[in-house]
Amino acid sequence: MYWYSVNEKPAASFLAKLPLPPGEPEAPERFLVQRDPALGPAAWRATDPRQLTAERGDTSWLDPRRMGPLPELPEQAAASIAAGRLTGVNVSHPRWERALAFTVPRPGKKRVHLLAVGDVGGTLLTALKLLGGDVISSMGICDLSENTVARWVTEMGQISWPWDYGALPEVEAVEPEHLFDCDVFLFAAARAVPPVGSGVRDVRMAQLEANRPLAEQFARQARRADFQGLFIVLSDPVDQLCQAVWRASNADEETGRLDLQGLLPEQIQGFGLGVMNARAVYFAKRDPRFAAFLTEGRAFGPHGNGLVVANSVQNYDDELSRELTRLTLEANLRVRELGFKPYVAPAVASGAMQLLLALRGAWHCGSVPLGGVWFGCKNRFTAHGLELETLELPDALFARLRETERTLRKLSE
Repeated sequence: MYWYSVNEKPAASFLAKLPLPPGEPEAPERFLVQRDPALGPAAWRATDPRQLTAERGDTSWLDPRRMGPLPELPEQAAASIAAGRLTGVNVSHPRWERALAFTVPRPGKKRVHLLAVGDVGGTLLTALKLLGGDVISSMGICDLSENTVARWVTEMGQISWPWDYGALPEVEAVEPEHLFDCDVFLFAAARAVPPVGSGVRDVRMAQLEANRPLAEQFARQARRADFQGLFIVLSDPVDQLCQAVWRASNADEETGRLDLQGLLPEQIQGFGLGVMNARAVYFAKRDPRFAAFLTEGRAFGPHGNGLVVANSVQNYDDELSRELTRLTLEANLRVRELGFKPYVAPAVASGAMQLLLALRGAWHCGSVPLGGVWFGCKNRFTAHGLELETLELPDALFARLRETERTLRKLSE
């Protein structure tokens, strides 16, 4: 074990001769590793020793038993993990020091900017206005239509609690060139939504080719602005668009070469899993066969094909879980069959609720960088970095996660 000092914080590593000041063998706050910077977060909260020695941070991260044997750590490092205050740092990422700065929570309420106030954006904006007063200072909105912006600024400005006029965040227009003068950027823009009755079954994938160039455009703008906040993707398909945002922001605009000078992987999250989790709850409340999901279940993976719903982690039933997954996946089709676009539940359950939980440092559903793809799971932001929930997963369930990971990787190539 080698001991260093990183920004006057004690650090440990299995790596010798790093170009850092030497440190003392005391309980470290940082653990320095080297791995492919394109395959996971640059800094994270270490909750298992194997997260410090695995070659890559793929879906095995969700069940560290599958990452290999437990490494022997000095007593001081093991104590830091047990206390929940050890940050893993990938020093192969050229912006790893920026990643450490990103883990430090900024005091006070956050400024949120929203791009596009269509069906999803308008519903999301309303929910954030009503529910976000404790963590959101103000919201800026931008849309191609000036009248749309003016309408929503006016409508939101006329919502307040009687006699408590400062309780809710203010909403104002923001110019496109100032979109990244904020703490959180919400990408809810879409160029293509297949109409009701179009016969398109996987609506999300139909949107990918249309929405990817738009997402990449704003990813490059975030790079130019040296954006240091959260870049949240709400447009479909969220998981593949997260990957596109990361690549576009980290490529030199002149050469197209990946230089890793843009958004950190952990700065980007896709908010699509929340509504899938909520839809599974909907069915679990209505069919006693699925009731275990309410206390023992989990949803993993993308907002669309590849979703994995587990009826229970402790008592996993593969057949029941696959049926619940199918029902969850097709729930949006049932709304479309009624003649409506299914955007209300996604805007609130995936968008507003998950953002508010994230800003409060609470566990939430979101797609995070794992093994070179963005993969939906339970996670939270902490003062020691992004933390993913880890569980002992049954073999049959873990095999489904691996299959989804492979599918997402093919779609991202």
